[in-house]
Amino acid sequence: MFRRLLSATLLLTTFGASAAELRVLTHSSFSVDKKLIAEFEAQNAAKVSVIKAGDAGEMLNKLILTKSAPIADVVYGIDNLLVAKATDADVLVKPTPVKSPKQAFSEYLTTVDYGLVALNYDKAYVSEHKLVLPKSLDDFTKPQFKDLLVVENPATSSTGLAFMMATVHHLGKAKAWAFWGKLKANGVKVTQGWSDAYEKEFSKNGGTRPFVVSYSTSPSAEVFYSEGKLSVPPTDNLFVPGSYFMQAEGIGLVKGGKEAQLAGKFIQFMVSKSVQADLPTNMWMYPVREDVVLDKTFSFATLPTKLTKPVVPKSGKEVQQLVAEWQKLMRP
Repeated sequence: MFRRLLSATLLLTTFGASAAELRVLTHSSFSVDKKLIAEFEAQNAAKVSVIKAGDAGEMLNKLILTKSAPIADVVYGIDNLLVAKATDADVLVKPTPVKSPKQAFSEYLTTVDYGLVALNYDKAYVSEHKLVLPKSLDDFTKPQFKDLLVVENPATSSTGLAFMMATVHHLGKAKAWAFWGKLKANGVKVTQGWSDAYEKEFSKNGGTRPFVVSYSTSPSAEVFYSEGKLSVPPTDNLFVPGSYFMQAEGIGLVKGGKEAQLAGKFIQFMVSKSVQADLPTNMWMYPVREDVVLDKTFSFATLPTKLTKPVVPKSGKEVQQLVAEWQKLMRP
């Protein structure tokens, strides 16, 4: 490995200032070991410029707004709920040059990782207040759960969008809007993004709400980041029907990008074993490769007995219409 890296480094030195620049547009949660990025750069005599553009929805909006003069060559982080909007806007190249190892959801994108948006709860709060855990979405509209749930706004958060779509997919639109109306009356808190919900409003982190929309891997992350202080997580997943949603993230070529060949190599890099082994404890998603050994904390990332395939909306307009209806309903 050392010889290979040294050789590649010498190659990059030889290319020097003439190294091609690969512009990678991502959401703010993108995190790949800098050593791996450096190895890719050295092997390909290239410089990788990572452009973080906020939440996945915000990132896609920037890609669309700059389509006449693309700001990137390759984009990572478009998920199964956003891909219809991306293809409607004609900002991606078809087909993606690398086949998805698993959880394929678009011919424009190579799937890199997947995970489950799910409800989490604060085990200590539930125990201290002698709460019986909800068994259905409708239970959250009952008086004993008033002011206890925090969710993210689907207009500004991919996590919130996934939760809203889970309710619509499970209940149907009419019953889902009836559920949301009762949830609003029962004091649900809506934040602009995951960070505000989980890190500020969630009771585990000093807030007042013991139920939060997060990810099924969040309990694992709690143990991992405790650096040995915790042997079991202080939170757990709550898989009531209609509350969880499969989210798969992909990477694809940007239409009009300057470095298509190099971008293709980067797509292959993102599904390489080294990157796939790196991402679970950095981005807390599951790798698409089967030959990656997960960190032991993933034993706390429980999953429902039956996982569904990623749901892809028929069009971006369909999602936009649902979000607009949700916003009208939930307006204070």
